[in-house]
Amino acid sequence: MSDSQPISDADRQVWRSFLMMRRQLDRALEQRLQGDAGVSGADFEILTTLQASQDKQLRARELTELLGWEKSRVSHQVTRMEARGLVERKDCPTDLRGTWVALTAAGTAAVLTASLGHDDELRRRFFGVLDLDEKSTIGAASERIIDAVNPTACERADEILGESVTDAPARIAS
Repeated sequence: MSDSQPISDADRQVWRSFLMMRRQLDRALEQRLQGDAGVSGADFEILTTLQASQDKQLRARELTELLGWEKSRVSHQVTRMEARGLVERKDCPTDLRGTWVALTAAGTAAVLTASLGHDDELRRRFFGVLDLDEKSTIGAASERIIDAVNPTACERADEILGESVTDAPARIAS
């Protein structure tokens, strides 16, 4: 399909449904994170990414790359989280321009507390309403879309985290 062709009404409805589902799910997850652990969705993304890393810390540029955020957004978010004691910045001894972002004990406690409710909410509002075939279809479609948008995203995440990104969530509980 050429980029200059209009999107069909059926495709537009699929897109609208996807956006509505994502917004509603994001809102439910955000409320649960705030209620259970006092963290935002952005806090949780950073905390879970750091928790999944081998040393519970990442270079700031790696964190930016993994999250797919702008450098300034990561910097501002880390500053807010550092003020609350969830993360800390450390100088990189091998690169004077580099900075590490590390999970603190308070950050570890927050991510563990938040993960329980987050997982419950995902089971209730996402996985629990899908059958096995639907889960498989969504997983396969997601992988194809990621590959179309950013084919190296998962490979690069594997390099940074030192493992398959599909295995990373299991590390959160460890």
